[in-house]
Amino acid sequence: MIIVDRIEEGFAVVCIGELRRDIPLSELPEGVHEGSVLKETDSGYQLDLPAEQERRRRLSERTKRIFGQK
Repeated sequence: MIIVDRIEEGFAVVCIGELRRDIPLSELPEGVHEGSVLKETDSGYQLDLPAEQERRRRLSERTKRIFGQK
């Protein structure tokens, strides 16, 4: 899973497991933002919206457990 950590100076800083890498924004699809989940295909990078939604759901649940919210 490729996750966009931040965008700065024309690059997206992405996390691929424990590895961090800078990818030029020109190589990424329109609409990429911090927290986007990407998948690499033969034709380049694509947004993986279902994976992003699932990741956000899991993070929300974890935050609720940590802070004791229902």
